[in-house]
Amino acid sequence: MDNDKVAVITGATSGIGRAVAVGMAQAGYRLAICGRRSVRLEETLEMAGLGDDRIIARRCDVTDQPAVRGFFRETVQRFDRIDVVFNNAGRSPPPANFGDTDIVEWRSTISTNLNGAFYVALEAFQVMRDQNPRGGRIINNGSISAQVPRPHAAPYTVSKAAITGLTKQIALDGRPYDIACSQIDIGNAASEMTEQMSKGMLQANGDTVPEPTMDVQAVVDAVLYMAGLPAEANVPFMTVTATKMPFIGRG
Repeated sequence: MDNDKVAVITGATSGIGRAVAVGMAQAGYRLAICGRRSVRLEETLEMAGLGDDRIIARRCDVTDQPAVRGFFRETVQRFDRIDVVFNNAGRSPPPANFGDTDIVEWRSTISTNLNGAFYVALEAFQVMRDQNPRGGRIINNGSISAQVPRPHAAPYTVSKAAITGLTKQIALDGRPYDIACSQIDIGNAASEMTEQMSKGMLQANGDTVPEPTMDVQAVVDAVLYMAGLPAEANVPFMTVTATKMPFIGRG
């Protein structure tokens, strides 16, 4: 069923971002989606199945702050407001022991996962603060790596741990403007980005073993729950993982 709520989703060209975009379209949201790969973005647009009056899709690299600002301005111009932002775009660099961290990979990962998330959240916050009626909800895609790191993943781990600080600051500073901020930390949602997990992942004890995954629909359902909460309620942090993955305890 159609409704008047508008959702922005970054990194909508694959994996979790694409699945959430399709799920929110099916739930009746009007959508503004973006990603770096035009062909993949067009595929998501077709999968969403919405008319041109209910969705816009634009190529946008979240590390480009002027491009992010332009994307948000176009969204507001088209739909008048923004109710929900799923701040999802991110990257994972090749694994490397901390002592062998590549500086280029470090900078690129921080630029996307932290700076890009900040640019998106900043634009979302300003729109939600200034619109009438004011308010909205920002959902940051963190990672279980924000809680427990994997071996050989320093750039990714640090960037996602920083998202936790970003989430808390937005939640605090958003209170006067009715802006809620949440973080979802996801573990092993099956997608083309997690195919390696079935082949084997390096564990803290040095072993490489396959890891269980879960259907990405579990993440979609979680994001829809968070997005659909009434304004006076919030889930500051949610962790959704494959039940049998090595995360809690010793695996």
